[in-house]
Amino acid sequence: MLTHLEIRPETARLYGLNATELVEYLSPYHHGYHSFWLEANTAIAFNAMAQKAKDAGIALAICSAHRPFERQLAIWNAKASGKRAVLDANEQAVSIKGLSDDAIVDLILLWSALPGASRHHWGTDLDVFDADQIDVKALRLIEAEYGQTGPCAKLHAWLVENAHDFGFYFPFQQGQSAVSPEPWHISFFPVAQLLLPQFDRAELAILLENSDMLLKDAVLARLDYLVDEYVLRIAQP
Repeated sequence: MLTHLEIRPETARLYGLNATELVEYLSPYHHGYHSFWLEANTAIAFNAMAQKAKDAGIALAICSAHRPFERQLAIWNAKASGKRAVLDANEQAVSIKGLSDDAIVDLILLWSALPGASRHHWGTDLDVFDADQIDVKALRLIEAEYGQTGPCAKLHAWLVENAHDFGFYFPFQQGQSAVSPEPWHISFFPVAQLLLPQFDRAELAILLENSDMLLKDAVLARLDYLVDEYVLRIAQP
């Protein structure tokens, strides 16, 4: 967990990040060699929390950590082009055919961040699951998997009770964020709270303008609103 990764400079400028903010975290719950990139303090805290969860019979595993701009852009473009399912607030797939650009943007943002504006860019935010209860390849990251009868129900209940002891919390919660509730998404608050106020929407506009992002004009026309609603409006611990 000592190897450093340089964040793409354009993305780093959005949050005032240093060039080498991330360290490699080796997963004990994936077949073969599998690593994720985390902000250094986040990695230490997560490792301690995973050990505590293991004592409770839970295999706390990561399925997504740091996500570079290019990866977020690929997710966005796949949804904007109809190549990847777009879900409504009830997690039901909807057809985007015939919808206005603004309507498609709003639908995508229910579950996916703007490229350059994802908390996953920071390395402080993780998507997690219980590797003893469901294989990562079967994981869909839907609320039913973390509800009362879902394979990750015990994990979610444990995180609700214990995550704050390690500095983690759920930033996307019902009625407290424009992004739909994500019981699999946890954030390391001590570092994340320092990064969010540094977010530079002018840098984001430049980054998106120079990208091959689909629906770019619709996003840029409402960028201030979209940042206020989908980046800055989040739950607090």
